Amino acid sequence: MELITPAIIAVIVITALIRRGAVYNDFINGAGSGLRLMADIFPPLLAVLVAVAMLRASGAMDAAIGFIAPAAEKIGLPADVMPLVMIRPVSGSGALGVLSGILNSSGADSVSGRLASVICGSTETTFYCIAVYFAKTRVKYVKRAVPCAVLGDIAGIAAALFAVRIMGL
Repeated sequence: MELITPAIIAVIVITALIRRGAVYNDFINGAGSGLRLMADIFPPLLAVLVAVAMLRASGAMDAAIGFIAPAAEKIGLPADVMPLVMIRPVSGSGALGVLSGILNSSGADSVSGRLASVICGSTETTFYCIAVYFAKTRVKYVKRAVPCAVLGDIAGIAAALFAVRIMGL
């Protein structure tokens, strides 16, 4: 398993040599393009990560969860899954941390554990993607994309509820 990465690199270099490509120059050009891409997407990425940290540290996320949790429990969404529902559209790594906490506290075979796992698999890091991809493509008007993306997240959560609660998966 540890030889996969060197094998892929070797195949790429051998293929480039067979085609008589300028392997080193292509590598340098690709590395430069990657750095330019990182320079383009880093500021919006940093803004999203700072916003998530501020929401968590200020207690605003806990307040929002406390406000929404009673209504969510009526539709079958446990309170311990609510932090995942709130953080998933913003941060994938934050969502994995929340998922790990749910799995450790409730267990992987619990309703909360299964529901959280399906939610992570059926939703997207909406605001992260919008910040990064739209910044790279220089899209300025996102007013139609954001509601559609949020609707997609809601559909993913509803599908997870259906699969876990009704279908018993």
